[in-house]
Amino acid sequence: MKSLAELAAIREKMKDKVVLREGTGDVRVVVGMATCGIAAGARPVLNAFVEEVNKAGLAEKVTVSQTGCIGICQYEPVVEIFEADKEKVTYVKMTAEKAAEVVEKHLKGGQVITEYTITNA
Repeated sequence: MKSLAELAAIREKMKDKVVLREGTGDVRVVVGMATCGIAAGARPVLNAFVEEVNKAGLAEKVTVSQTGCIGICQYEPVVEIFEADKEKVTYVKMTAEKAAEVVEKHLKGGQVITEYTITNA
């Protein structure tokens, strides 16, 4: 970095991703990012959710965040989705590709993808 302007440009470029993770939306997507989750591939899953939610224009409605161990390490990467007045949905053995599908079908379309949930693992 050579100048304050360059730093400001980097800040502006990354702003959407940071705000998205810290947002106050009605829907929360929580990715398990403890050692077990990271070892199983949770980082690309988290990044995919952030990017796909942003691409889908859901940043005002959906908050993407991370947490520690969710407690079901054998099913990592694990993603929990919390929506007001609905039961929590737990997606297991997630990938970046599955994350994109969850954004499209569940977060955007309102349809839980049951084959990716804990009940079908």
